[in-house]
Formats: sequence, C-alpha cells, structure tokens
Amino acid sequence: MKAVRYCEYGSPDVVKLKDVEKPVPNDNQVLIKVRAASLNALDVYLTRDSWLGRLFFGLRKPRDTRLGRDVAGQVEAVGKNVTQFKSGDEVFGTCRGALAEYACPFERSLVVKPPNVSFEQAASLPIAGLTALQGLRDQGKIQPGQKVLINGATGGVGTFAVQIAKSLGAEVTAVCSTRNVDLVKSIGADHVIDYTKEDFTKSDQRYDVIFDNVANHSFAERRRVLTPKGICVLAGMGGAGVKGGEAIGRIVGNLFIARGFSWFTAQKFAQYITKMNKQDLTMLADLIQTGKLTPVIEQTYNLSEASEALRRLNEGHARGKIVITAN
Repeated sequence: MKAVRYCEYGSPDVVKLKDVEKPVPNDNQVLIKVRAASLNALDVYLTRDSWLGRLFFGLRKPRDTRLGRDVAGQVEAVGKNVTQFKSGDEVFGTCRGALAEYACPFERSLVVKPPNVSFEQAASLPIAGLTALQGLRDQGKIQPGQKVLINGATGGVGTFAVQIAKSLGAEVTAVCSTRNVDLVKSIGADHVIDYTKEDFTKSDQRYDVIFDNVANHSFAERRRVLTPKGICVLAGMGGAGVKGGEAIGRIVGNLFIARGFSWFTAQKFAQYITKMNKQDLTMLADLIQTGKLTPVIEQTYNLSEASEALRRLNEGHARGKIVITAN
C-alpha cells in the first residue's frame, strides 16, 4: 500500500510517499481503508529538526516514521476482540499512521460516522474537536450566558472552539485577522476583534473564559481582561508556525507560571493535554450531525501531496483544517 513516511528530520520535503506493507490488526484493532485524514500541529512538530524534538521522538532519526492521527474510513476487517464494528462500517477517530491507504486504529479510538457527514468532514474533527471541547467544557467550565473570548479563532482548533462555545450557551468574541472576520461571523461569533487593528488585552471588556490558541500575550495582559474569577485556558503552543523546540519549551514554561498564578489568585490558568475519549467523540459526532458544528476545511490534498499540505500548515495561517484524501 501507499503511505506517507518521514525518515529524517527537516523541512516538509522530508515527507515522502512510500510503498509499505499493509498493516494487520491485532485482537483489539480495526483495519480500515482510509478515505480521509487531517493534519494537526503535532505532525509539523514531529518532522522538525530541534534538539527537544530529537529528545522526545528519536535522537538520530525518528523512532516512528508514520504521520497522521485523525482518520475516517471504512472497516475492512476486525480483530477477534472487537465487538462494536463490522466490515463495511463507516467510522472515524484517531490512530497512528493515518496518512496511508490503510490504518489500524484501536476499537476504543473509533466511533461510527454519521451518514450525513462526509469522510473529509469526519477526518477533520477528532483531535482539534476534542481539544476545543475538553478545553472549553472541562477546563473553562463554561456556563450559559458567560462571555468567552477565543484567541486564534480561525485555525483548526479555533473554528471548532467558536462553535462549541456557542453550543454551550456562551456569548463568543473571536479574535482574528481582517481577512477572517467574515469567516468567524459565519460560524457563529457574536463579536469579532481584528487583531491588526485592536489589542483585546487593552479593552475595557472582561471575559469569564479566555480560550487561548496563540499564546501571544503575557500572563499579566490576559489577567487584566479576565473577570475576578475568570479562567484562561492555555490551548495552544503558538500555532504550527512556532518552532518545535520553542513550542515544547513554551508548554513547560507556561505550566509552571500557570500553576503559580492559579495557586495565589482567584483567576485560574488551565493547561491540559487532549485525551482520546469515545464519549466525547460521539458528542462531537452528534453536534456535527445536528448542524451545531460545521468543520471549516481550507483545502483538500491527496496522499502524494502530503509534503505540500504540511508546508501549508507550517506557514501558520491555515483557515480551519487541512485534509488529505486517500481514495
């Protein structure tokens, strides 16, 4: 089969389409024919050459050369312990090596794809959707009527965050550039701040929750626009355009600062790791099926164009998700 691999660190040019053996599912896995997959910032960080990246992913060369986590496709075979799926089912979820013609997710990482949702839409949903949902609901603890600001509202996570915050009953302010104002309005933002013209941290408006995908303001600046008991959810590492080592360093630094502020003030800063959760993935599927959530897909590529797709994501200005098809 054809699959995307990277055998060294570097620019998106290290990403190649190769012939590899078709995977075989273990007892708890499902073999699916991949119809679509989508890119996340993690795919960019994995391929970059940085000392921190080498420390985590392999010193001399990558330990795992597969790319892609979000997947949607059709079940072809199941392991002997799998009870929830059968051959022919259309599913989506997460797995390693989604950028391929076939993949083997674990049963616990998949849910049934709603019939009115395309494979491309379903593939765009898992990691970005779970990041937005778990950040807003579990970390931000959003209540109906609260004022919520989404900083970085037009990336993969941001476009889902705007819509999920609305579905939870919040009054949503989206921060974006001039060219994206109409986009965030179209997906439900009540108010829009064009960051090229206005700095939201200098406004008189206060927010119950800030969902920060960009991390381009200091903790003090963000505290200024939080309500006295407001919560700032640190969802982003600075976007795909941030260097891999810098992103990892930022996570560690933010963790210590966030805990310090949260211990000594009524305002809270929450940093978290997105977790695969079958119940949450089902909830996202319900939201998209009922029209409360509409994936924003900037562009669709095919497997042979994976390096080009990664380069586009690496630029840091993609609107919504970048999807790769494997028909």
